[in-house]
Amino acid sequence: MILRAENIQKSYGDLSILKGVNLEIKQNEIVSIVGASGAGKTTLLQILGTLDQPSDGSLNIDGTNPFSLNEKKLSSFRNSTLGFIFQFHQLLPEFTAAENVMLPALIKGLSKKEAEQQALELLEKVGLQDRIKHKPSELSGGEQQRTAVCRALMNKPKVIFGDEPSGNLDTQSSRDLHELFFQLREEFNQTFVLVTHNKELSEMADRSLTMVDGKFVS
Repeated sequence: MILRAENIQKSYGDLSILKGVNLEIKQNEIVSIVGASGAGKTTLLQILGTLDQPSDGSLNIDGTNPFSLNEKKLSSFRNSTLGFIFQFHQLLPEFTAAENVMLPALIKGLSKKEAEQQALELLEKVGLQDRIKHKPSELSGGEQQRTAVCRALMNKPKVIFGDEPSGNLDTQSSRDLHELFFQLREEFNQTFVLVTHNKELSEMADRSLTMVDGKFVS
């Protein structure tokens, strides 16, 4: 089991968002989480991705309890073990595609030469070898999101979290991105946890979990 969450709860004052969520995810699995807006999906994803702390419950990722780590060690764990793909790609506008992809590796301490080599290999895998020197404003929406996927893959993470990764794309770009996730799973033995409203993506996943009012329902 690459990820195990037990009794995850999250409250803000009297407002209870997550009400005891249990989740186990195997390595190499693609899991989608669906549900109406306000069901708690993004809150759960942020906790699983260690970007937020639960009010109660436990989380284990690849044998580590991330919330037992101090802030510096948690940042390092997140950088080396987890990858993130957001709806609005979050690329830095002043950097090229290759420079954006290199960033996680440079933060980890890889040499610029090694980071650049890895970034170029990843961009080539997703068909962006001709766009490496382009800045985000010069890329299409689909190209920007594929660049963001490469950035998420940069440190060979154990789990990649996606929050509406195709929510901002047209139908064909969405389909291309979804197929890319499955190719990457085959090639890199990658695990994906994807929050999505996209019915096609949720049905393609190995498992689709539905969240209602802060809990999974069968």
